[in-house]
Amino acid sequence: MISPHARDTLPELVPFVRAVQGRRPDDGTWCEAWTVRDVLAHQAANAEELARVLQAVLDGSPVETRGFDREAPFRRMSDSELWSAFVARCERLAEITAAAESDLSPETEVMWIGRTVTVPFFAEHMREELILHRWDLTGDDRTALQALNEPWMTAHSVVSVGRPLLVRGSAGLDLGPEGRVEGRLRTPGTDDVVVSADADGTGIRLAAPEGPATIESDAAVRVLLLWGRRPADPSRWHSAAGPEVLRRVRTLLSGY
Repeated sequence: MISPHARDTLPELVPFVRAVQGRRPDDGTWCEAWTVRDVLAHQAANAEELARVLQAVLDGSPVETRGFDREAPFRRMSDSELWSAFVARCERLAEITAAAESDLSPETEVMWIGRTVTVPFFAEHMREELILHRWDLTGDDRTALQALNEPWMTAHSVVSVGRPLLVRGSAGLDLGPEGRVEGRLRTPGTDDVVVSADADGTGIRLAAPEGPATIESDAAVRVLLLWGRRPADPSRWHSAAGPEVLRRVRTLLSGY
């Protein structure tokens, strides 16, 4: 049973829950290496870690973010234990974000995976995780497309997550000391998302449209591409950049 408070704090929680309940734990997903059960373990660990880090700030004793090995205890649970743990961790996160909203300035800076975020990030990031990983379960259904098209999803992916999304992909590029990859992901009527990688690292930013786009698509597809996903219908994105440029940009956009 999900409380009204958790539903209000994480509006995407119920659609995610329904998607999980409509599938077997061992069903495959669009996240190619994960089953439904793997997605649920990942989400339980996400909720736990977001709550743990924010609670530590409330307690005046900040902690560092743990790596993805935080998922291991959840993967060892039975299916019923995992389900209960996931719901409990989401409820706890909702409680802690409410306390932080009451006791901390929204501009309070918190360290999260090597970068600084603010208090609203914690609920918003879990919401994004619920939307993205629900898509991993359902693909391009109406609920997924509506959520992915929301402007805040693009802003959160670029501004609040940003460079970590490009780390894996940049490692797969043989750039050398002088090499550089840059791509413009365009959704008509919005700022471009500009991604880049060179010997000095990676970059991602929003910028006014300028020159030709590397890839043009709707907003939902653009979010999926940033997270290393592929829409079921490839005709939803378009490119005149040529195979070599497109290959390198798509490699950079490998996601986590």
